[in-house]
Amino acid sequence: MGCIQSIRCKPKSFRDSIIVLEVKTSIDSNPTSIDESSSVVLRYRTPHFRAFARVLVPPVAGKETWTIGWIQACNHMEFYNTYGNKGMSSWELPDLRDSKIQAISDSDGVNYPWYGNTTETCTIVGPTKKDSKFSVSMNDNFYPSVTWGVPVSDSNVPQLSSIHRDQSFTTWLVAINQATSETLVLQTIHWRMRLHIQVDPERPLGQRAVLNEPFAQEQPQIMGKNESIPPNAMVKPNANDAQVLMWRPKNGDPVVVIPPKY
Repeated sequence: MGCIQSIRCKPKSFRDSIIVLEVKTSIDSNPTSIDESSSVVLRYRTPHFRAFARVLVPPVAGKETWTIGWIQACNHMEFYNTYGNKGMSSWELPDLRDSKIQAISDSDGVNYPWYGNTTETCTIVGPTKKDSKFSVSMNDNFYPSVTWGVPVSDSNVPQLSSIHRDQSFTTWLVAINQATSETLVLQTIHWRMRLHIQVDPERPLGQRAVLNEPFAQEQPQIMGKNESIPPNAMVKPNANDAQVLMWRPKNGDPVVVIPPKY
């Protein structure tokens, strides 16, 4: 139905006009690789999680600035390194562990709340006269170092016997108005990374570690219904700054090995 001449037609809002043309997400099929080249630490590298979206923004009438991109939060973390009968070291996110928060930001630590600011985001500055079509992409994986010896000991005698890791993330495709902070969730992805490495510290360096199942990761899920972003996923601290390395001995009290950075 056309406009009645005496009433000015209101243009569509940004919320109503932005279109997600395509979303793709996957975890690479290669298994986690293990590196025993160091006599001090075992290193492993997991396959990459990847997310890609193409977005169409029709002309923006007003003087509005919108950033569209990826925001990620960690919902769950188990990261245990066992040292035989001595105990285990554990990377922990205390507030998440104690259920004080639902999720914690996984931002790069500079460009909050965004995961990054290269391929991960795009900014539209209005007014624009033409459609804006662009893509945003991100990837994530783990590449940590785990000491062969007990982390609270001066000795570097190899005692590492297993590594267990299970982490879950939510990744959102989001548009944010830079002036008003209006936030539009355009897409929601859930993904998980699991690994179990068995280690025989008695064996020679280079022959100690074996990757156990899962060899291939579960593929990410694009959710049919979008989920709101928890407040802690938008602000400092991020997971890297909030995590604590604990030593939890079989006997005795836990010790903080590396405190949080914030």
